[in-house]
Amino acid sequence: MCEHQLSQRRFLALGPLAIALAATTLCFCEITVAQSDSSARHMLYVAVPGVRDFLEYGGHGLLVFDIDQGHKFVKRIATAGLDEQGQPLNVKGICASAVTGRVYISTTRQLMCLDLGTEKLLWEKTYEAGCDRMSMTPDGKTIYLPSLEGPHWYVVEANSGEILQTIVTNSGAHNTVCGPSGGFAYLAGLKSPLLRVVDTQNYSVKSVGPFDASVRPFTIDGCEKRCYVNVNELLGFEIGDLATGQKLARVEVQGFQKGPTKRHGCPSHGIGLTPDEKELWLTDAANSRVHIFDMTSMPPRQLTSIQLRDQPGWITFGMDGNYAYPSTGDIIETKSRKIVARLSDEKNRQVQSEKMIEIELRGTRAVRVGDQFGLGRVAAGAK
Repeated sequence: MCEHQLSQRRFLALGPLAIALAATTLCFCEITVAQSDSSARHMLYVAVPGVRDFLEYGGHGLLVFDIDQGHKFVKRIATAGLDEQGQPLNVKGICASAVTGRVYISTTRQLMCLDLGTEKLLWEKTYEAGCDRMSMTPDGKTIYLPSLEGPHWYVVEANSGEILQTIVTNSGAHNTVCGPSGGFAYLAGLKSPLLRVVDTQNYSVKSVGPFDASVRPFTIDGCEKRCYVNVNELLGFEIGDLATGQKLARVEVQGFQKGPTKRHGCPSHGIGLTPDEKELWLTDAANSRVHIFDMTSMPPRQLTSIQLRDQPGWITFGMDGNYAYPSTGDIIETKSRKIVARLSDEKNRQVQSEKMIEIELRGTRAVRVGDQFGLGRVAAGAK
């Protein structure tokens, strides 16, 4: 179990520079995530369509790629998520549970549930205020589902899709992370500089921030001590303390300038920690790059950048950290920093999506699942 480096009282007594430096100190905990079974298969599940600009890439459905076989296309699983004219709606999020063997996909209107073993649609539900990028508690029982940039989050019973609770923040509900401990859910509205933290037992809400602008994509470490957030207008990221609620530091990309973006209207819209939390990877839309930061140094040290085939709007990692997956469909080997493959479908069309996760299978049974947010996995599950 990871302890604070400093008590809250001592931490708040530090000067601004010391706080910024302490913000990047790693929790030196053991990596407790279960290791991969050598007999298992590692598959990348990619939900398409992604953002509307990507409708020509990959068509509609849940695409499956074999990570162990050079990310070879395996199959397309039929999904729901259609409008009244039978056209696919924009996909907003994806999550899965190894406990229940289910995968969930949200669109702008609906949440759907598929069985990973049979690949059949179990149910699809429409929510009055729409849906956005959701997240699931580790036990597979509960989904925190944002309304579509609306005033509230739905707390959804994952087995049935029924609404258990509504959490109102009036923040433009958008991105959601359920922490690896299961004790907290983290809610980011694109109209607020605050990151809300919800206690999953009693639904009480506290805040982290304010940050310098509205919070966009974000990630957290496995100890649930730090958050790393994209904010509007910043080519870079900011750091917050999840215990004290304080903003700790601002990190700006050096050597590159902001410019026009195809989507999202945010210079850096995509951020992720490598599973060992030693590096942070950050998207840069205008320059079609990801920038890599050393998180073992204080403050974070910018290491290098990787050119991509298009403007990235998201990034995540495989569970073992061997590969990084920007939304452009480029597949980056993290150790060499090289693009080793690119996603393409059964018709050899390039696939781009911001909604993808790794799922490890033994036969047709899921034994481990990743996440779409690039969460740290050091001491995952510890409090």
